[in-house]
Parts: sequence; C-alpha cells; structure tokens
Amino acid sequence: MGSTDTSNTVRVAVTQHEPIWLDLQGTVDKTITIIKEAAEAGAKLVAFPECWIPGYPAWIWSRPVDFDCGVKYVENSLKIDSPEMRSICTAAADNTINVSLGFSERDGDSVYISQALIDEHGKIQMARRKMKPTHMERTIFGDASGTCLAKVVELPEVGRVGGLSCWEHIQPLLKYYTFSQGEQIHVAAWPPLDPFVDGSPGFYSMSVEGCRTQAQAYAIESQSFVLHCTGVITEAGLEKMKTVGAPVMGNSIVGSSAVIAPDGRILSAPETANEQLVIADLDLSLVTKAKTFADASGHYSRPDMLWLGYDDRLKPVARADV
Repeated sequence: MGSTDTSNTVRVAVTQHEPIWLDLQGTVDKTITIIKEAAEAGAKLVAFPECWIPGYPAWIWSRPVDFDCGVKYVENSLKIDSPEMRSICTAAADNTINVSLGFSERDGDSVYISQALIDEHGKIQMARRKMKPTHMERTIFGDASGTCLAKVVELPEVGRVGGLSCWEHIQPLLKYYTFSQGEQIHVAAWPPLDPFVDGSPGFYSMSVEGCRTQAQAYAIESQSFVLHCTGVITEAGLEKMKTVGAPVMGNSIVGSSAVIAPDGRILSAPETANEQLVIADLDLSLVTKAKTFADASGHYSRPDMLWLGYDDRLKPVARADV
C-alpha cells in the first residue's frame, strides 16, 4: 500500500494568464493579483511563463525589425533593482508564497530573457538569464554569461526548485547541469504556443504538442516534477503587436499549462480555456521513487567515463584580466 504521509506534499500553482501587453506597471499589478490568488488557494509556489513581464514579443516571428515595438518593449521590461521588482517581492512576502517569475530583464538599454526565484520572505534567491535566445529572439534579446548557470534553490516547505526557459529544454548539457543539482521541482517557462497544424511549414517541436513533449522528457530525465507554464494571447495582444493572421502567434492562444509527474505523466491541466491557475499537490516522495529506478546524475551515471564541465563566472564587458 502507498504511504498516507502528507509531510512531503507541497501545493503549487501554475499560471495560465495573459499579460497586460507591453505595459510594465499593468503587468506588475496583475502579477500581484495572481500571487494573492495562488496563496489563497493554498499554494506555496506559483510559476509564471517566459517573458510574462511585459509579454512575449510575438512580432519578431513575422517582422524582425520593428523599432517602435522594440523601443516600447525595452522601456517596459523589468529591471531587477527597481521599484516594480520590489513590489513583486513584497507581494510574495505579504502572501507567504514563493514565486518563479519569467520576465524580460532590462539592463541598461539591453534586454535578456530571465527568470527569478523569490522566496516567501520576498528575497530573490536566484536570478538567471536564458543561455541563448532562440532563433528570431536574437533580434531583441542578448545572450547570458555565467548567469544562465544559476543554482537550484532549496526552499523550506517546498523543496529544491530550478528552472529553464523554452528551448533551453533541448540543451542536453544545460539540462544535465540543472538536474544534477538534485532538482525536485522544475519550472519550465514558455511563451504562448500554437497548436501544430498538419502540413504546415512550421516545426512540430515549436507547437503546443512538441513543447509539452519536451517538458515531459525533462521530467523523465530529471525525475522531477515539471511545472509547464505557458502564456496566453488574445485579440488584445495580437492587435498590440500587429500579428493578426501571422503564421506564429497570429491567432488567439488559450495556453497549455500543466503539471507533470517525475515519470512524465500529466497530473493536472486546465479544464477550460479561461485564464486560470493550474493547482496540484506534489508528493515529493515520487521523486525518490523515480530515482530508485534510474537516477541519471546519481547511481545511473558513469562519471568515470562521461562528465560535465562548466564555467559559471560572470563575464562583464569591462573586467580586469587575471
């Protein structure tokens, strides 16, 4: 018989919401509302998608040069040291909930695809940048330095939490670095995802179905719970970014967020197309159970033959060589 012990169980919330497009303060205000809603549902961790603030720059897939949108995007991106970030941290503390936040990080006049993990006391425990923006994202975003190799964080009463953005989930070495740190809960942050259309020129791997497959594969490889967090886009976003009818993010997208078990099963997914929180209770003993079968960075590894090297030093543009 299975154990009835609930001491290893943690409630999580995965968002499936639309941002206030290209509006920093508006999306920060909505973030705070969602944080409160997740806490009232009993969640100890709430996860937001890639570039939640100020919304994913969907126009780059149909017209890579748009200076008006580009300037507005930078102006409405989130600085880590800012009143807006402090207000989100305060909301985490006021509601005693941990927050995994996906956002466009403004650093000077450059932007980066970033994730921050804020603890229930309102302290930023981890901040990382996406290692390499994917394809057309490079028209807007910069590469990370050692900041992409942020550590998995032990959150009291939650577990060991890490995260990656979007197609970082096809980077075998980066994935191995992340789950080798003993991840129990992984936040997989994604933009709005189109469903695959048979016969279309697009990639299945970019679709709702393909990206969820990537998240399920990560769960199986890492033996962790995956919070698969996707964005939503309606007519408001399509009109704001002038992408109506475009091949990518040219139609309304309801979102495809889900909670995935350490063996790859979908545990929880939305029942309607409305904005909502996907709530799940995670039994962390299932992580241990999966690892007893095959622990890819533990007893199922062979470091005498295969090992991973990394360099997590930050390399600023101006530094003293040593």
